[in-house]
Amino acid sequence: MTSALQRIQSMPTWLLGRVASRGRSLVADAIAVEGLKLMHHAVLAATAKYGPVAQAELGRRLAVDPKDMVGILNHLQQAGLVLRTPDAADRRKNAVTVTPEGEAVLARCGALAETANAELLAPLTREERDHLMALLTRIHEAPQKPGPSA
Repeated sequence: MTSALQRIQSMPTWLLGRVASRGRSLVADAIAVEGLKLMHHAVLAATAKYGPVAQAELGRRLAVDPKDMVGILNHLQQAGLVLRTPDAADRRKNAVTVTPEGEAVLARCGALAETANAELLAPLTREERDHLMALLTRIHEAPQKPGPSA
């Protein structure tokens, strides 16, 4: 007879959550050598992609609370990875840009994250990794049905 715990632990949501947690931990540990946490890395990457970008826009794009964004950007600016200047279009806002050092750290973090992900997927063959990524991408890109609260 299957226990309730066994049923839960055999559900894709359980397994995906556990694997995601392990993957986040591997990447977090890897980029910690650069003095960054996962959200610092994400904000730095978004700034590099969209910058110069308003601080509030970064928060919206990454779903980060404005108060949290201030702390993250303070850390990145103190480390010399981003620069905040008054936005030319609206002087009441800050425009955030990546510094050359920020670009270098972002490149190193990208390589560290790749290595961590390779460690996560090491039990799989190349074909299995490709198949897994294709399946996860398909699930991620599938249209979302409105939930009961919608």
